[in-house]
Amino acid sequence: MKLILLGAPGAGKGTQADVICERFSIPAISTGNIIREALKSGTEMGVRAKSFMDSGKLVPDEVVIGIIQERLAEDDCNNGFVLDGFPRTIPQAEALDRMGIQIDKVIDIEVPDDKIVLRMSGRRVCESCGASYHLLYKKPEVEGVCSKCGGTLVQRKDDHPDTVKERLNVYHEQTEPLKAYYEKQGKLCIVEGQEDVAHTTKLILATLEA
Repeated sequence: MKLILLGAPGAGKGTQADVICERFSIPAISTGNIIREALKSGTEMGVRAKSFMDSGKLVPDEVVIGIIQERLAEDDCNNGFVLDGFPRTIPQAEALDRMGIQIDKVIDIEVPDDKIVLRMSGRRVCESCGASYHLLYKKPEVEGVCSKCGGTLVQRKDDHPDTVKERLNVYHEQTEPLKAYYEKQGKLCIVEGQEDVAHTTKLILATLEA
C-alpha cells in the first residue's frame, strides 16, 4: 500500500504515520528524516543538500525529489510506504507521478486552523529532559515545572501562535492545492481530525481497510 498523508502542521500526521506503518508493515518516509539520513550517509543527493543547508538556503525541489527517489528505491519500500511531508507542492506531486510511483490513497487529516493554533500554542517542553506537556490536555503537576525532572517548561518558537499562523498560511497557499490534484485522480480520502488521537486513528484505518 503506497500512501501519502496530507494535513496542516499540527494535524497529527506523524503519530498517524507511525500507526499505519505498524499496521501494514511498511516504512514511514518523512522528508526531514530522510534528508538527515542522506546527509549522514553522504549520498550524492545528501552532499548536494548539505551544500545548500550550510549556506542557509532552502534545499531545492530537484534535490529533495532526488533524495525521495533514492529512498523509494530501497528494498523496504517494495510492499509500500507512507509519505509524510512530501509532496508539499503541485510540482513535487507531478515529479512523483513522473517517477512512475503509483500512489494508492491520499489521506487528508482535516483540523480547523483555530484548533491547530490552540493545540500547538498550548504545548510546553522541558528545557532539561525534553518532556512534553500541554496547558489544556496534559498539564504538569506544578505550573511551569516539569513533573519528571523539575526542569523549567518553555514554549518553543515553532509553537508560538504567530509562528503557527504563518506556517498555516504557507500550508494553505502551497500544500492545500494538492487536495484538488489528488481528488481529480480519485485518490483523496478526507478524515476529520478528532480531539482524541485514537479516534482519528480509527477513522483512518477504517478508510484504508474499506
